[in-house]
Amino acid sequence: MRARAVLISLIAAGSMPGRAAPAQADAVGDVAVFSTEARAPDVHGDPAGCHWLPTVAHVLTNRTGRPVRIYGNPFRLGPSVTVQPGYGAHVPGGTRSFSA
Repeated sequence: MRARAVLISLIAAGSMPGRAAPAQADAVGDVAVFSTEARAPDVHGDPAGCHWLPTVAHVLTNRTGRPVRIYGNPFRLGPSVTVQPGYGAHVPGGTRSFSA
């Protein structure tokens, strides 16, 4: 029941009209995405905008000075997980993109 309430809250928050976000500078640094031991991490230098994640992405590390958002689709729609600068996060299965 609690999970349902959280999901409803996220959907409601995402559908409410709000203030336009102020323009922000490109992220300086990089975002590293670890997939498997058999593959070198994908490194996105000075990421700006939306980036697709490999289908086997497992961990995302934010080495920029700005928060990075992880989305469950390639269009940056719906709920997201925020990874603060200097931190990393496990990438949930089915995650498709991130934005910086």
